[in-house]
Amino acid sequence: MRYLYLFGPVPSRRLGSSLGIDLVPYKTCTLDCVYCECGETTDLTDIRAEYVPTDEVIRELDDFLSKRPRIDYLTFSGSGEPTLHSGIGKIISFLKKQHPDYKIALLTNGTLFFDPEVRREVMDCDVILPSLDAGTEGVFKKINRPHENITLKKLLKGLIELRREFSGKIWLEVMVIPGLNDSEEELEAIRKHLLDIGANRIQINSLDRPSTEEWVRPTKGAVLERIASILGGEAVGKPSDVVGHDSFSEDALDKIVSTIRRRPCTADDLAKILGIHLNEVNKYLNYLSETGKVHGEKKERGMFFSMARDESS
Repeated sequence: MRYLYLFGPVPSRRLGSSLGIDLVPYKTCTLDCVYCECGETTDLTDIRAEYVPTDEVIRELDDFLSKRPRIDYLTFSGSGEPTLHSGIGKIISFLKKQHPDYKIALLTNGTLFFDPEVRREVMDCDVILPSLDAGTEGVFKKINRPHENITLKKLLKGLIELRREFSGKIWLEVMVIPGLNDSEEELEAIRKHLLDIGANRIQINSLDRPSTEEWVRPTKGAVLERIASILGGEAVGKPSDVVGHDSFSEDALDKIVSTIRRRPCTADDLAKILGIHLNEVNKYLNYLSETGKVHGEKKERGMFFSMARDESS
């Protein structure tokens, strides 16, 4: 069976072996973050709808999980914001009823949790991984570039309410963008919001590879550790840490390297050429970038990846 809405399992630094569940078309989201590895948002929206057929997603999951694969998490993630899909609650309920042995994770930007219905639909998840990249409205708009109906105030309200109602784990991620959210004032504002939210874990992350906007730069390890200490969190491990996971595919990695050696490609090019989901391609590009094997160059059609000079032969 060919799966249209599932990808992986892929190795994840935070979730181990993760089967991705993609509920929205590329690239449908409430935000247009400057650092997004999936590229620019083409459908910036806050409208919830059945973007892909709910029953088809359930059918694919039932088929895949009937084989009893070794997976750490079933993860709602992919090409945009998964809570935009109006059937996410039905899919979660199906998984909990028919495949209760598997843990469910939700990777989300958290922007729709101000809606009580959205919160109700995700209550059966085991872990929710939202983001908070700003402490002030101005920085929120600069980094996350939200839909006009989305504000930092709404985001914070939703996360605080989620924590009050949700009995599972919340692992909140902060992406550090040098020059925007790493000042003492902004970090203190973020820290205060984190105390209000009360997440189980606070994970501080940095750019792995070239992003949507070319000017976004990674944060050095020592600086990231210092920021993690200020915010009361932990720095997320490097992409190379996923090597050795059962789901780390040397075959997929070799196919990506072989294709890039022939000609520079965008992540989207690689996904189409190799028949691999964009998020899975991005996992391996993160690893190749972090280990210095590839580099990216922003061109009119997007970020093109090519082999580093000493890796090209």
